[in-house]
Formats: sequence, structure tokens, C-alpha cells
Amino acid sequence: MVILAHPDDPEFFCGGTVGRWVQEGREIVYVLATRGERGSDDPQTDPQELARRREAEQRAAAAILGVRQVVFLDYPDGSVVVSLELRRDLARQIRLWRPDVVITCDPARHSEYYLSHPDHRAVAEAALDAVFPDARNPLQFPELLAEGLQPHRVMEVYIAGAAAPDTEVDVSASFELKLAALRQHRSQISDFQALEERLRQRHRVEDENGARYVERFRRIELSR
Repeated sequence: MVILAHPDDPEFFCGGTVGRWVQEGREIVYVLATRGERGSDDPQTDPQELARRREAEQRAAAAILGVRQVVFLDYPDGSVVVSLELRRDLARQIRLWRPDVVITCDPARHSEYYLSHPDHRAVAEAALDAVFPDARNPLQFPELLAEGLQPHRVMEVYIAGAAAPDTEVDVSASFELKLAALRQHRSQISDFQALEERLRQRHRVEDENGARYVERFRRIELSR
């Protein structure tokens, strides 16, 4: 399960990994907090029309990677905060789909060249809380038990964009799929050629194994 804030986040953060895992026979579910209705610099943009467009773009991108299920929670874009409601809604999805692995982003990271979007940080923090303790604790959110959703233990968490990654996933065989999926997000990407060049530089590594593409994560093994 990939838990992130906006349409296009899955492809940017972990599209190669998702593509690889689908190729290996895994089933992937996207859970997105918002529909990205404020993702424009044009003050004349109709937010509802943009939300419809971005949802369609996200579903097309997911289909390229082989993801069949995309869930939108309909939180307001740009205004997501860590709340019990968000934690409950994410725990509901975890109990419903019962994933072994959850991918989210870093709940705290800024860098020397960008500020992390507050929606990213809020959704990531709530996702980690939903994994532990919310989804596995039968006494937390009793309304979920009333819905027939039994507790579930996630085995691993992969944090994308982490300040101190410790895990590499070789995405050489799925990197072109990542790029093809990103091309679907036309409302957000004005110069895809420049983006592609940046992504190739960012994800390409050369070592004793030759040149390849990787995505990096901080991995938490909850099964230990």
C-alpha cells in the first residue's frame, strides 16, 4: 500500500519500485489523501475541474504501472493536518486491504533545495501512526471493528525521500514505466524533457555492478 498526499506523488516518490513489485506479482493499492485541487499557479483555475483532471491523470498513471486500486480520501488539498480522523481513515484502509508493506514519505524532511509540502508531512506522520498503533490495536477506533474490519499488522514500512536512506531498490527494469506514468500528469509537468533528465541523473548509479537506476528508502521491519 502506498499512502501519500496528492496525485502524482506515488510516481515521483516510488514509481519504479511500484512497477518492479507489480512485475514480481505483488498487488499494490494507492491511498491518496487529496485530489490535488489546489495544484496550480493560475488563480483562474477551477479547483473542482482540476481535481477531476488530476484524478484521471492518477488513474492513468497507476494503470501504466499495473496498479488496479486507487483510493482518494477527499481531504482538502493544501490543508491536511495530522488528526484522529485522518489516522482513523488510514487505519480503515490498512485493515480493509491488509498490506504487508506500506510506503509513505518522510514526515519531517526538508532539504537544502526544497521545503517539504505540509500535506506530505501530515499524511506521512498520520500514515506511520495508522500503521502503529492504530491498525493493529483492537481497542483503537472501535467503530472500525463495528464495520467488520479486524486489526492488521503491517510487516514493513518504506519511507521514501528519507534523509538517511538505508535501502536501495533496483528499478532499472521499471524505470521507463516510471517515466511513462509521470507523463500522464500533464497538469503538473510543463517540461517533461527537463524533468526526465533530472530524474535520470538523480536515480542513476554506477558501481561494480555497472550502471543502473535505484530508488532509495528508509526501511522499518516491524516483523522483528
